[in-house]
Amino acid sequence: MALAIVLVLLVVGSVVFHIVSPWWFTEIASNWSAMDATIDLTVWVTGIVFVIVNLFVAYCVWRFRYRADARAAYEPENKKLEFWLTIATTVGIIALLLPGLITWANFVNVPEEALEMEAVGQQWSWSYRFPGEDGIFGAVDSRIITPENPFGMVEDDLNGQDDILIASQEVHLPIDQPIKMLLRSKDVLHNFTVSEFRTKMDMVPGLISYQWFTPIRMGTYELLCEELCGTAHFAMRGRVVVESDSDFRSWLDGYPTHAEVAAAPAGDPDGGQALYALCTACHGPEGQDNPILNSPKISGQADWYLRRSLQQYKSGARGTHEDDLFGQQMAPMAATLTDDAAINNVVAYINTLPDEPAPITVVGDIARGEKLYQTCAYCHGGDGQGIWSVNAPRLSGISDWYL
Repeated sequence: MALAIVLVLLVVGSVVFHIVSPWWFTEIASNWSAMDATIDLTVWVTGIVFVIVNLFVAYCVWRFRYRADARAAYEPENKKLEFWLTIATTVGIIALLLPGLITWANFVNVPEEALEMEAVGQQWSWSYRFPGEDGIFGAVDSRIITPENPFGMVEDDLNGQDDILIASQEVHLPIDQPIKMLLRSKDVLHNFTVSEFRTKMDMVPGLISYQWFTPIRMGTYELLCEELCGTAHFAMRGRVVVESDSDFRSWLDGYPTHAEVAAAPAGDPDGGQALYALCTACHGPEGQDNPILNSPKISGQADWYLRRSLQQYKSGARGTHEDDLFGQQMAPMAATLTDDAAINNVVAYINTLPDEPAPITVVGDIARGEKLYQTCAYCHGGDGQGIWSVNAPRLSGISDWYL
């Protein structure tokens, strides 16, 4: 009797928890309401079966409980019961499978008017590519990915010259426009998921997968990688902004094509020397550190990291938070670099400065630190040299107080 009561309480508790649970769907922002309907149907069918089966078990536990004067009736077969169980099971399976198969058939057939784009995943960041005016993507090859060619663009493919390259964690999309998103991974398995869009798809190294959806609600949505992809999987986040078509076109026009990136001149150290004069106020004439002004050593740091940091200060991605006092000092300095050419020039000059290790100011247990550093080495390398492919800057020889 006690077991029957426990089973009934478990059923009632499960149903109540489901009803009052705060963990439910986010508000949908794409055309895939059919996915919600499919899941709702699955919950109802499995929920009803769960309640019926468990209440039936509880009834059997109570009805056929042990009695000293009772004997069990032996009935090895019941064709009527078997028939109705088979019918009920078949109907339930069809009810579960059919809506999902219909939705999947729609999901794999992309509308002809869909706008194509590409999302590229790598440990642990996102980047994007849009076709240019010709509407055709250029060829890519993962074997030729370098810091200078992070998308692996095939240089002699004319179709790729007007491809628009977006090295950013944020991507913009036009509202009410079907989007076919090609998915590519540079390294390991990733998964592109925006919960409000309902769609998700794995990104597999060596092949191109895809998904499609139509954004129907303006706003900013969080992008997650939902495939365990290494130590910093938790940090592989981004943003998807849905906006009007005109705003989307204006945003897209602000990014360079592959031809423009390839044609950009290399930084000129001589031109950068004059620009660096302003930097000496904090970083010194040789890029050394200045703890009083919270200015770390920059000589010897990777050029891609210096370039990205300056661009982030110029764009407001850094140095705008009210609590970031030192960042607020750096932002106007970066603003004096008028364009990417100026940034490239000053970075080229910094690369000519002597790379002397910063003075040691922090004292600790080196043996203990070596063990703790094993986690850091996944990104920054065993010698702290930095690994550009995971956006991890150099640490060795850099100001210890800044770290």
